[in-house]
Amino acid sequence: MFPFHLLLGALLGWVEREQRHVIDFLREENRTLKAQLRGRRITLTDDQRRRLAVLGHQVGRRALDHIATLVTPDTILRWHRELVAQKWTWRKRRPGRPGVHREIRELVLRMASENPGWGYTRIQGALRNLGHRVARTTIAKILKNAGLSPMPDRPTSWRTFLRAHWPALRAADFFTTEVWTVRGLVTYYTLFVIELESRRVHIVGSTPHPDEAFMLQAMRHLTDAADGVLQPGSVLICDRDRKWSSPVLAFLRSAEVHLCRRLSALRTVTHMPNASFAPSSSSVCTD
Repeated sequence: MFPFHLLLGALLGWVEREQRHVIDFLREENRTLKAQLRGRRITLTDDQRRRLAVLGHQVGRRALDHIATLVTPDTILRWHRELVAQKWTWRKRRPGRPGVHREIRELVLRMASENPGWGYTRIQGALRNLGHRVARTTIAKILKNAGLSPMPDRPTSWRTFLRAHWPALRAADFFTTEVWTVRGLVTYYTLFVIELESRRVHIVGSTPHPDEAFMLQAMRHLTDAADGVLQPGSVLICDRDRKWSSPVLAFLRSAEVHLCRRLSALRTVTHMPNASFAPSSSSVCTD
């Protein structure tokens, strides 16, 4: 048994010497690499600090005094204490309800701006159809923070108004034609109406004197129950020209035609997408 113990002791001594040589080599290599930094601070990743903390805790404070060269033993052990403390630390939740996702907030604002007639309940139902459950108070808060008023007071953009009433919209305007007569050059005013959805142009009449009598007769023709282009519920866009006098406007209202007066009726509707019919109307009317 004695020779076996002797052989085992010699083997353990050889292994210890080999390990000491390896440790000495690694320490010297670390010193060399650290000297290359010339005093610059070493930047370690979180994963690197975690591995050093775990291994350093296993080695112990006394052994670290002899082998640690990159950072001090106190730093390594401090990393280990922080690692243990992090395991038992939970992220604190802020009191109150969680915030609204940005996607939902943008969706609420888009629905409110594109649909001015929608209230909080209507927007809530539309969101529910998309799989989002949002309270009415949350919708009201989102609109309030964005500066949007509740449904009755919310302003309607001109483009939104046109899209909402597109099938019932009509636009009326005049164009002029210079005609040579025995009395010389006379300007004729031609009244026409455009159906915005179909782009159909209706020539109502032409006269050198577009007075109130002419306008009233034209409105009777346009609101005819049989073939008139202005039926009850239609929306007529016209400009603020004096030809559209108070009696003319009153006649249209009595026929249940809604009026929308703009500075330039034809220019307004031609700004809509695919509304390139304005130049062709003059050519059709003058042929």
